[in-house]
Amino acid sequence: MHHYLAIYRFLLFVLLLGTTGLSIQAQQPVKPTSGEIYKAIERLNFLGNALYVAAHPDDENTRLISHLVNGVNAHTTYLSLTRGDGGQNLIGPEIEELLGVIRTQELLQARKIDGGNQMFSRANDFGYSKNAEETISIWDNELVKQDVVWAIRKTRPDVIINRFDHRTSGSTHGHHTASAMLAHELFEKAADPKAYPDQLGTVSPWKASRLFFNVSWFFFGSQEAFQKADKSHLISFEIGEYYPLLGKSNTEISALSRSKHKCQGFGNTGTRGNQSEYLELLKGDKPVDRENLFEGINTTWTRVKGGAAIQKIMAEVQAQFDFLHPEKSVAGLLEAKKLIEKLEDGFWKERKSKEINDIIISCLGLYAEGIASSHTAVQGEVVKVDMEVVKRLPGNVSLNAIRLLPAGKDTTVMKTLNDNETYLQSYTFTVPTNVWHTNAYWLNEKGSLGMYKVDQAEWIGLPETPRQIKVEFDFTIEGQPLTLSRSVAYKFNSPEDGEVYRPFEITPEVAVKFGEKVIVFGDEVPKKVRVDIKALAAKQKGTVRLPVDKGWTVSPAFHSFEITEKNAEQSFDFEITAPKGSSEWVLNADVESNGKKYNKQLITIEYDHIPTQLVFMPAEAKLVKVDLKKAGNRLAYIPGAGDEIPQSLRQIGYRVDEIQAKDIRPEVLAGYDAVILGVRAYNTNEDLKFKQKDLLDYVQKGGNVVVQYNTNSRLVVGSNLGPYPIKIGRERVTVEGAPVRFLQADHEVLNAPNKITSADFDGWIQERGLYFASEWDPAYQAILSCNDPGEDPRDGGLLIAKHGDGNFIYTGYSWFRQLPAGVPGAYRIFANLVSLGKENRP
Repeated sequence: MHHYLAIYRFLLFVLLLGTTGLSIQAQQPVKPTSGEIYKAIERLNFLGNALYVAAHPDDENTRLISHLVNGVNAHTTYLSLTRGDGGQNLIGPEIEELLGVIRTQELLQARKIDGGNQMFSRANDFGYSKNAEETISIWDNELVKQDVVWAIRKTRPDVIINRFDHRTSGSTHGHHTASAMLAHELFEKAADPKAYPDQLGTVSPWKASRLFFNVSWFFFGSQEAFQKADKSHLISFEIGEYYPLLGKSNTEISALSRSKHKCQGFGNTGTRGNQSEYLELLKGDKPVDRENLFEGINTTWTRVKGGAAIQKIMAEVQAQFDFLHPEKSVAGLLEAKKLIEKLEDGFWKERKSKEINDIIISCLGLYAEGIASSHTAVQGEVVKVDMEVVKRLPGNVSLNAIRLLPAGKDTTVMKTLNDNETYLQSYTFTVPTNVWHTNAYWLNEKGSLGMYKVDQAEWIGLPETPRQIKVEFDFTIEGQPLTLSRSVAYKFNSPEDGEVYRPFEITPEVAVKFGEKVIVFGDEVPKKVRVDIKALAAKQKGTVRLPVDKGWTVSPAFHSFEITEKNAEQSFDFEITAPKGSSEWVLNADVESNGKKYNKQLITIEYDHIPTQLVFMPAEAKLVKVDLKKAGNRLAYIPGAGDEIPQSLRQIGYRVDEIQAKDIRPEVLAGYDAVILGVRAYNTNEDLKFKQKDLLDYVQKGGNVVVQYNTNSRLVVGSNLGPYPIKIGRERVTVEGAPVRFLQADHEVLNAPNKITSADFDGWIQERGLYFASEWDPAYQAILSCNDPGEDPRDGGLLIAKHGDGNFIYTGYSWFRQLPAGVPGAYRIFANLVSLGKENRP
């Protein structure tokens, strides 16, 4: 019996997390102003829900989400089908799964600003897709459908809004259209109890009243075209309203929200004044009031049985709210709280109970938190937690008890809280051995190209892994009980930023990491492979081994380690020899410590705009034996938006110096065999505008400049990207196995120092390339051609122009993905690019 009760409580906990959409990240206590408290009361009194559906982080229309939350007061959720793993990263080297972690957190930061809530499906952003049919064939369509229906049933939207048009497959990213198609198809299906009946234990069938398509100018090609278009069939309404309670216009809030998508370069400047939003009704009845999406839908307390009495009380609370003395509203709020807790409708009871509890806490200026002595702990570790409770406004409040969960620490306090008097208490507890690690839950198991694997059905849709280590504070407020739950967090004082919060993480005892993710061998000369062992708990003693495939050899057979202090590390070198001939092997570390096995690496993601993230993924290194020749030795690398090309080139013996664009001078460049510009360098580095002449002079004197892909917008050099006219287009080839044709088979770049064949394009990942050139001067030679099925040839992926004694190269092929992934042919081709014109060939 107790077992089933525990499961019920856990499901209720997760359900509350999902319905509130709150981030469980650093758990810094919210400190609302009186204006924000009043806005929360307005939202409490609006019983209407909206669900916004799109494919990726940054697809969402933050203007509309902010309007729905702050203007309409609707509970609004953004369902992003993916976490954006397949995009590019403009602020650092993280790509794929780690980029998905960053973009998840950016979405949560955006929702903190615009007030919306956040959900996801299990679909993986596998990269650019040119149509919805391809997308759906790679995703597990049935599982994604389940997730969309789950989101609809869980949030119970009155209106669903698609960001994209379900009727225009092929006109935009396939993920975009697929998201709209799924919402359109499942609008009715979510109401069918025969559809996904296994969900009905925790949610109920739900039929939204209306489905809209969020029409925007970019679907028409330009704002001018949109202005001329017939919009008589569309619903339009004002979204530039000013919110005196918040001190900002809606469009200013939306700009702040969108600007959180920093890794995509979506900083946005706020605007003011009248602006319109447009929606096309796809399903349901059309609102008579074209400025009210909820027209005809009961969004008052009378929507629920027993709600009329609550509405009467809350109308008075709202009317009599005193901005200088919010505590005066507590009595009325407590009266309404009693009635909310008696509601028969479990959905509204759970949501509104939490909302009104938060408002009561805010009206009293009641601050409560539990802070751990360290930002990480392991199962069985003893942790100190410092509690702080203070009531900063008048009110009859007593603190009855404090509980640490799930450790079972329960302390009776029975203390009357005096105004503005701080109550401090410290506890120690032992982390239970059955708590889960707080890793990003969708990365715990290996998924497929199109889907993440999530074993815990109750976690599907959540933005983050639920935290189990919590503090519950039992209060009596004016004679009524109220329990406040807070996840345990960690905080410290930073000399630069002052008070900084971090999530409190439960980790494995040991983490292991390879010094390099890819080790490339050009011959049978042994290479040292470094393995780092980090103790995330004290007193770790064991061994590390590197099992290898037949033909590969490793020495020694193992290393022993003993680490006494928590967070200390030891590093070990193994010597690995490659077999003769081409070969590949994925190297896994076999670590045993104190009788337990470990094989996960710890990756720390740190940026100022998101909480620090600890991510655990399999510790792997790819061993690649490749038949490779190279000419030249010294390379200069000018960073762009962030990639791992320099580390990859060092693997094959190049000396790579990373230099800043501002430091480019003729005498600096003269000593290099080639200069490589990082991805999107001309989009992100303003200094290149003033250094372009030095780069082209370097080419003229015999150097090679290799420019990786850039976008045509925001080129700091304008149209002067190369020595001759060249225009960057939007052409890309998304099928990683698309056949590649040689347009200039005799060109040096395909013949020396490595003879390039079609086999060198085997094993590529995610795509062939992106942002190929669309137009170029005859001085450029197009070397390669490829295309996605059914499309015209794309010849602008590798262009080479002779300029003086050197070579200028523009290449949209995705070296930034292929080299870090250890694709042998990509190394051979890139070696040829930087070796052009060199005489000292092996």
